[in-house]
Amino acid sequence: MLQQNSGTQAGRLKVLACTWILHSRISRPDYREAFMRHTPWAIATTAIAFCAILAARQIPSKQSESANKPTPMVLASDEGEKREFRARPGVTFTLKIGPQNGGSETMAVVTEDMAPGDKIPTHRHPHADELILIQSGTGKVLLGDKVQVAHAGAIVFIPRDTWISMENIGTDHLTHTDIWSASGHEEYMRAVSVPVGQPVVPMTEQELTEIRKKYAHYAIFQ
Repeated sequence: MLQQNSGTQAGRLKVLACTWILHSRISRPDYREAFMRHTPWAIATTAIAFCAILAARQIPSKQSESANKPTPMVLASDEGEKREFRARPGVTFTLKIGPQNGGSETMAVVTEDMAPGDKIPTHRHPHADELILIQSGTGKVLLGDKVQVAHAGAIVFIPRDTWISMENIGTDHLTHTDIWSASGHEEYMRAVSVPVGQPVVPMTEQELTEIRKKYAHYAIFQ
């Protein structure tokens, strides 16, 4: 960070020095007449210098290489950020990959364990495509305007802006892995859940509505 700031400061000093030289030369009598003859050129040069100064001031400091740098990893089935839904008590999920889990800038991965009878509410993702990889159990999937049954080993592809819901219609737990082509929805999932082991306080309808409104860029619910 110090090296980046030093480089930015040096760039600003160079621009200021060039601007000062231009000003000092224009102030000399022998250059003033030439300046008047070439006013458009001089104005353009000064404008460029001025814009360069503004640009130098607006260039953000480069983040350190270690900040949010994607980390190669192998995650065991029980590793990750384990949470329980407040809106669906008893249903747990694990945030595996995302900006805060592994530093991914382009995707998010979550695993979920649905009890018999549990249902993912109908929603769509305006910002990303999604894959659901079913590991165990049986789910009834609403995909767009079609309803299908998906068993262990099935893959559900949900293009962005496609309505999706899934219900566990079996007697066993329905476990699946969800993958989004862009991160963001995992933040909504954090907002409606608590870390596993903490008290699960049920959400009010008003609270849930406000959270869904806040994260509507990532998921729109029916």
